[in-house]
Amino acid sequence: MRDRLIFAGLFMLGVGILGASWFNVMQANAQTEVPADHSGPVMVIDVAGEATGAIRIALRDDLAPGHVERIVTLAERGDYDGVVFHRVIEGFMAQTGDVANGTVDGNPRLWGTGGSDMPDLQAEFSAQSFERGVVGMARSQSPDSANSQFFIMFAPAPHLDGQYTVVGQMIDGYDVLDDIKRGTGGNGAVVGTPDRMDRVTIER
Repeated sequence: MRDRLIFAGLFMLGVGILGASWFNVMQANAQTEVPADHSGPVMVIDVAGEATGAIRIALRDDLAPGHVERIVTLAERGDYDGVVFHRVIEGFMAQTGDVANGTVDGNPRLWGTGGSDMPDLQAEFSAQSFERGVVGMARSQSPDSANSQFFIMFAPAPHLDGQYTVVGQMIDGYDVLDDIKRGTGGNGAVVGTPDRMDRVTIER
């Protein structure tokens, strides 16, 4: 709907609107740059399902060392392998990482309700904005309740800034991200067979 309104405005108002419209499109697709001196680990997610291919994420241990350490530990243990993208909202984000209850052969009613066998983490909020491709840690009402689940942004969501811990930034695989099966159930729950993280590895 938004795209149709933009194009209608261009035709009606002429070339004078073009510059402003282009600016808005660029803002909507804005992606945070990974710092040039990034030397932290890179998480590689091999996605399977309707979407296939690899997503590579620079883990920001400069922003959230405790959360990055948790993700690396779970990935290297193989705990993320086979975990589904259980909540996927068009124009917002794709959530995964429930290592306790979120495997593809698990109970769909429990997807997204679990964490890991390790304790919850204390928040590591930063000034990093939630732009397209930014990875944040999911949590419940308490700021200090993140554990294993994380989400990847389809688009900017400034209302999340300072409320969730940023743990990474995508550096490759946006076509795969955009193909992840969307949720059609309540609160973005994926109905039927969701896409999954077939294998998750860490590059150092």
